[in-house]
Amino acid sequence: MNDCETINPYDGDTRPKTEQVRDMFDSIAPAYDFMNRAMTFGIDKLWRAKAVKMIKNFKTEKILDIATGTGDLAILLTKKLSPKKLIGIDLSEQMLEIGRKKVAQAGLDNIITLEQADCMNLPFENNTFDCITVAYGVRNFEHLEQGYREMNRVIKPGGVLCVIELSTPTSPLVLPFYKAYTKWIIPAVGKMISKDVRAYSYLPESIAAVPQGENMLQLMKNAGFNNCKYTALTFGTCTIYLAVK
Repeated sequence: MNDCETINPYDGDTRPKTEQVRDMFDSIAPAYDFMNRAMTFGIDKLWRAKAVKMIKNFKTEKILDIATGTGDLAILLTKKLSPKKLIGIDLSEQMLEIGRKKVAQAGLDNIITLEQADCMNLPFENNTFDCITVAYGVRNFEHLEQGYREMNRVIKPGGVLCVIELSTPTSPLVLPFYKAYTKWIIPAVGKMISKDVRAYSYLPESIAAVPQGENMLQLMKNAGFNNCKYTALTFGTCTIYLAVK
């Protein structure tokens, strides 16, 4: 078991992590987009744009966006890569409702469909998608390797997996500032903006616990992916992982 699988949103809650994550994102959905921009100073948009550029040379006619949230990556993928179909899934219906409004406003609801589903048990046939993306979501998986195995099952041979995940910087110059920011400032702002006091304390804990770098690549390899590689961005605070079935 990976450390991130034992970090739950709510202390003392004995329910499965999947249920806790769903309830947490339901509760913070109204504040989610604002907090994303505020916490990353808007750099999260650049990280998503970089990921899209990294997969543009792969086939992307049919895309699955896991942990799609409010649909930011799904919309960007559709605008930049012009897939015939994109399905975004998420545990949180409240996040999806916001996402559906954004998709409709962008005029993309003929291409993008957002559905509630669990990444531990994807409701799709084997070898369905050309490309799978996950942005800022794998650290919330109840069983990380199982999640990767499900992705490997539903992606076509030769298909590309792209994972964007927050990570801990390794630079001794950056690390002290990062630790102070994530331990004190993010939870404090989260308490002011969101009604869920615990959610923005869980965030830095889950980032610290998720496998990173070569350890994340090994999980992808264990699940059957090949050509696994990673690219660290912004002093190592974000990492993009690519793999091919």
